[in-house]
Amino acid sequence: MAAEALGGLVAALESHRGRDRVVRALCYGCQLAGGALAGPQPAPAGLPGSLLAVSAQLSACRTALRLFDDLAMLSYSCSYGLGPKDEDPLVRGLSVLSNVANQLYYPCEHVAWAADASVVRVGSQKWWALSTGLWASALLLGILRSLRILFRLRQKLRQHKGTSSPLSQKEMKAQVKAEVLSILASAADLSNAIHWLPPGFLWAGRFPPWLVGLLGTVSSLIGIYQASRSGNSESA
Repeated sequence: MAAEALGGLVAALESHRGRDRVVRALCYGCQLAGGALAGPQPAPAGLPGSLLAVSAQLSACRTALRLFDDLAMLSYSCSYGLGPKDEDPLVRGLSVLSNVANQLYYPCEHVAWAADASVVRVGSQKWWALSTGLWASALLLGILRSLRILFRLRQKLRQHKGTSSPLSQKEMKAQVKAEVLSILASAADLSNAIHWLPPGFLWAGRFPPWLVGLLGTVSSLIGIYQASRSGNSESA
């Protein structure tokens, strides 16, 4: 059991996506712990301050690694295109719009990162706000897409109740669970994305560090769970 768990962790850390999931969970976990220990202190010192500093370093690490994600996203967007013709038109439309938002997110974040590093002489704040807005848009579109898929699955389950095979019903229920988890993860990330937008929009800038860490940790753990379930089903 321990050997299998260790092997799974090593396999995850050897891939870019798997390593990013682990680093993301550690980043938000440190922010959750540091924020909870710090309480209302504006500039925490000691262990809380160290945990928050580690979280910031891990976040910067992920930002730098995303400099190389454009081509992977472009490849995915091109392979999806306008979506399969047999897919629900609304799901296809939401997926395409989400892909466009994600594709535009990367270069905007790169410009913001380059501005902070003094590589380009532009103000970084507007580019960070634009990239965060695109990320929030992609998350909202993903939530709407999952809600549409859930609606369609509920229709199918009602229509084929008592007529479809137990295996088919089990597969649809598993897909329902996956979509519900995706909605929860995206909703947690969307809450954080709005927090990072310029002040004045909804609850932008109002979350304490521990709440940002909690929402990010929930989203990260759901992502790790879904990735492990996907890996298990592929190896089965």
